[in-house]
Amino acid sequence: MNFEDIKVISGSIRQNVEKVIIGKGKVIDLIITAVIGGGHVLLEDTPGTGKTMLAKSIAKSIDGKFNRIQFTPDLLPTDITGLNIFNQDTHTFEFVAGPVFANILLADEINRATPRTQSSLLECMEEKQVTIDGTTRVLDKPFLVIATQNPIETAGTYTLPEAQLDRFMMQLSMGFPTENEELAIIDRFIQNNPIDSLSPVCSKEDIIIMGELCKQVYVDNSVRKYMVDIINATRNNPAISAGVSPRGTLALLKTCQIYAAIHGRDYVTPEDVKELAIPVLSHRIVSYTNMAKNSNKEQIIQSIIDRVQTPTEDFRIKGGQKQ
Repeated sequence: MNFEDIKVISGSIRQNVEKVIIGKGKVIDLIITAVIGGGHVLLEDTPGTGKTMLAKSIAKSIDGKFNRIQFTPDLLPTDITGLNIFNQDTHTFEFVAGPVFANILLADEINRATPRTQSSLLECMEEKQVTIDGTTRVLDKPFLVIATQNPIETAGTYTLPEAQLDRFMMQLSMGFPTENEELAIIDRFIQNNPIDSLSPVCSKEDIIIMGELCKQVYVDNSVRKYMVDIINATRNNPAISAGVSPRGTLALLKTCQIYAAIHGRDYVTPEDVKELAIPVLSHRIVSYTNMAKNSNKEQIIQSIIDRVQTPTEDFRIKGGQKQ
């Protein structure tokens, strides 16, 4: 497999998902980036905008197992991870796997569960494993959590802790369709649900190989410095009480490499950094009010991007050397 294969395969996934999801090409590209990078995505949007449909479409496109959990206040950690049940016939404990044992897990309305239940996802998201009664079980690869939040109904919800927010590679919003896109949705769904006819366009192994290959995407020193300048600006901003962590720095690096590869390049440009800075960094900062809406945090990151000087060198490589 080479970089051209990454562009072709990711393009096939995009076209497959667009049979169901209309007018959200950029969001689909970002989700594909997260899937290849083994990251997790937090979707904050109103009900009915296609969050569940998007997760199912991605899972069907990569021949992956999809599970969905509806988070509620009475949901227990074992409802997510699974538990050992005593078998009276064999007089032994048998493990019953929870829905987390999947390739793509939709955590619907994750902020409606208690902090104790939310924390049961921390090990799954960071270590890609589950430890129950002292036994550690590794999750299948690739593993991706797509969590959703409803920004309208906040009664009875629990704010996600910063430690958990930091484990999401990106925070995205689907948004409402345009008038023409909504008409296209009606035309496409008037008789059948197109997701029922989706078939895989790549295997789980392809995703893993692409993720490894993307690590070879060239990142020039000036682009690395540009990333660090943006990160440092979040740590020295009067509107921010807690800036982006080193985990966020690495997430920005990885997503930029993958985003460049799926667009047919073997090098990262400052435009890639600008494109990914808001979805990767905005949910990782803490404002002094700590009650700032996501749109305000996005504006803060955008203002930082506008202030930090953009490098202008040639970022391509040729024959293993920078041009």
